[in-house]
Amino acid sequence: MSLTRPADPQWRGPAGGFRRWERSAELGRGDEVWRWASREVLRWGIKTRSGFTVTPGDAVTAGDRPVITAHPFGFAVREPVEVVEVVKTRDRIGFAYRTLPGHPVSGEEAFIVHRDGDAVILTVRSLTRASPRGGWRAAYPALLVAQRVARRRYFRALRVRAPR
Repeated sequence: MSLTRPADPQWRGPAGGFRRWERSAELGRGDEVWRWASREVLRWGIKTRSGFTVTPGDAVTAGDRPVITAHPFGFAVREPVEVVEVVKTRDRIGFAYRTLPGHPVSGEEAFIVHRDGDAVILTVRSLTRASPRGGWRAAYPALLVAQRVARRRYFRALRVRAPR
């Protein structure tokens, strides 16, 4: 089970030495927004619409180990991950992945689309700490800045393009 608990409406539990972060924002209202946002999340759209590449970019499945690639300043930064949980219920769709060795940080991230009445809400949760080894450890403060930028892009990626 994942540490970010995408199936749980309320995220509880200790952070275990990680920086814990969670935010939610409304994407829009209605069934059309729900169907679109659900489909996008489960096909890595939140990442690819935010400027990342996901290989392979198939539908999200627990146990998959895709490589996410960030493209800062014309460089390619590989981020190996493993999908640890997928949620598909009538009113809650999402997944969580954990980082694997070689990722610039250590932790987990979850992307959840859920309904609150007619509103369609995106929630992003993350647990982050410095990579336990390698050159990325020294770059951790800069990586936290990059993470803040990526998070803003996640919300913009689905909110701006969601059908209304």
